[in-house]
Amino acid sequence: MGNWAPTVNLTTYEYKRAQEGLSSSPWFRLQTLTGLFICAGLPYIVSIVIRRLPYDRDPPSLNTLIGATLAVMLGIYFSRRLTYFPGTRQRESVLPAFLLSFGVVAVALLLWRLDYSRIQLATSAIMSILFFSLPNIFGRQWEQTTFHVVPVGAVGRLKRMAGVSFVTMAEPALPDRANAAIVADFRASIPPEWERTLAQAALQGYPVYHVKQLVESLSGQVKIEHLSENSLGSLIPNLGYRKIKSLVDVIAALVVLPFVLVILVPCAIAIRLDSPGPVFFRQKRMGFRGKVFTVIKFRTMAWHPEPTADDARNAAVTQDGDTRITRVGSILRKFRLDELPQIFNILRGEMSWIGPRPEAVQLSQWYEDELPFYSYRHIVLPGITGWAQVNQGHVADLEAVGTKLQFDFYYIKYFSAWLDILITLKTVRTMLTGFGAK
Repeated sequence: MGNWAPTVNLTTYEYKRAQEGLSSSPWFRLQTLTGLFICAGLPYIVSIVIRRLPYDRDPPSLNTLIGATLAVMLGIYFSRRLTYFPGTRQRESVLPAFLLSFGVVAVALLLWRLDYSRIQLATSAIMSILFFSLPNIFGRQWEQTTFHVVPVGAVGRLKRMAGVSFVTMAEPALPDRANAAIVADFRASIPPEWERTLAQAALQGYPVYHVKQLVESLSGQVKIEHLSENSLGSLIPNLGYRKIKSLVDVIAALVVLPFVLVILVPCAIAIRLDSPGPVFFRQKRMGFRGKVFTVIKFRTMAWHPEPTADDARNAAVTQDGDTRITRVGSILRKFRLDELPQIFNILRGEMSWIGPRPEAVQLSQWYEDELPFYSYRHIVLPGITGWAQVNQGHVADLEAVGTKLQFDFYYIKYFSAWLDILITLKTVRTMLTGFGAK
């Protein structure tokens, strides 16, 4: 291998920024200023004109203008942060981002007891969502970037990446496109002429990416090919955020518990009337740091006595069209309502709202025997929903579980509040569509 070292240690965040170039783009600044004027300024001007008051005699409208301005800027920031992760389009993030930003501002105004115009703030929110949802108004879509690939090493996997344009470089010469990006396998033995081209590309300002990290950012999966200091260190989750997340989990569980109970009661009655057996299903599962705990779910299958040790692993696997699933159970599974009782596991500190799904002990032991580094997924609390669930759905066969494990590693590597927010939004969509249910 040559002396060439990558100039960019690509993370998902850097990947998005490098491709979009939004923060330094004059077009982006123009869009932001235009959005602020249209979405925050115009409702304020209209309010002043209608009420026929000087701006200094209308504090509620002025407070709303300041709040709307902050909300628009927060909405832009939230939207960009949500799209730093794979599988998220800019237009898809606009609605939740601006609902969140205007919600935060509204709560702040209430807490500080500032007079403001609800109509004016609501108008600004609606206009912001419409304005920034317009096609091609919020910057270039990241799929439009063309990556020029150095034809050395393990670059064949790039062909499997959908929605991105790759061009294999025929000779060691810089692309003639100003916004081009270059991809290379830095673990391969790169010939000197290609090393010089990569160095020149970095000097000229072309983004230069390592193929493994680019695949990771495009697919939302992290594959550990061998254990090394770098791979192990990059998968240590943020310990500070983990403590905050545990506290937020419990608080959120206490807040939503009364609303969950309203749903739990009719579900329990429906299960009892539909088929004989207990309402709740309890199962030993592998949890945080490999500790076994009892998960609580609604029973969705016909009730049978506890299986023997030989049949336990097969009984833990749910197959497509599984005949054991009851009529009510199929509905509960489709909309993930069978998972709701796990709120009690959260209150007991055994689970989180978001994290790798806990597997039955028998399955977990099988996967650990067959899949390298499988047990590393237990470094964070298991969750009711997770990155693998919203991207892949329910799986059981060994090959699909291997892919699921790569999604889990991605979650651990990019463990953050932003990724949790994105998973929450995708989970809501999953509950509405029934994606991945069995």
